[in-house]
Amino acid sequence: MKFGVADYGMNVWYGGCYDTMQRLIDLKNIGYDGIERLEASSPSDAVAKAVEFKRLGMDFATVRGPSIEATIKWTAAFGKEYVWAQVTGKDFDTYCRQVNEQVKAASALGVRVVLHNHLGTLVETEEELEAFLAKCPLCGLVFDTGHHAAAGGDPLGIVKRYYPRIIALHLKDWKKTGDISPVHNPKWYDCGYFTGLGEGNIGQDNGAILKAAVKVGYDRWVFVEHDTHTQEALVDLAASRDYLRKSEQ
Repeated sequence: MKFGVADYGMNVWYGGCYDTMQRLIDLKNIGYDGIERLEASSPSDAVAKAVEFKRLGMDFATVRGPSIEATIKWTAAFGKEYVWAQVTGKDFDTYCRQVNEQVKAASALGVRVVLHNHLGTLVETEEELEAFLAKCPLCGLVFDTGHHAAAGGDPLGIVKRYYPRIIALHLKDWKKTGDISPVHNPKWYDCGYFTGLGEGNIGQDNGAILKAAVKVGYDRWVFVEHDTHTQEALVDLAASRDYLRKSEQ
């Protein structure tokens, strides 16, 4: 099992990523094995960055290029397992149909397509997630425990029922400040914010979720995703890494 950072929140805190290699060094120093996505603008940029990852003893799970096609092909070229579902459908049936088409294209190159469940999207609630998994049987899941719990779902139950579909885990906690209902509330972000592991107020136990995943044989990437930093990002991420070490015991 590898522990990494999905670094969206770092980009929010710092205003962007100005030096990928320095970011990797900083994260390695606090105990992480890599970041989720290698971001590249061209094939040569992707290769140059991959070399630096290798030189630093760090890793990545997928690649994000300037187009969906490039993302799939570059991910396949580096021998990585998955790409995020990235389609245009605005209603549930269209979305699922398009995801299934992306699955076909990626699978021809040995790459899995995965859904990232998210507040404010077509796959927000537990019912919607289960409906999606039924309609897109070959699509995997980057399961985000924080988004799922904030939407009123049971992350531990999803891990136990759907663990063969989980290709990566995003672990995060939620600090509730207001009622997030109704479903698909367009201003869900005004009802709370994501925090470091163990720092939320909704009873989220990411340690128990991780242990349940390990118990059923999960041995893939585990990413900390701390969307909203209120102090130096590396301090928050170090605390979450310590939380995970305790969960492993």
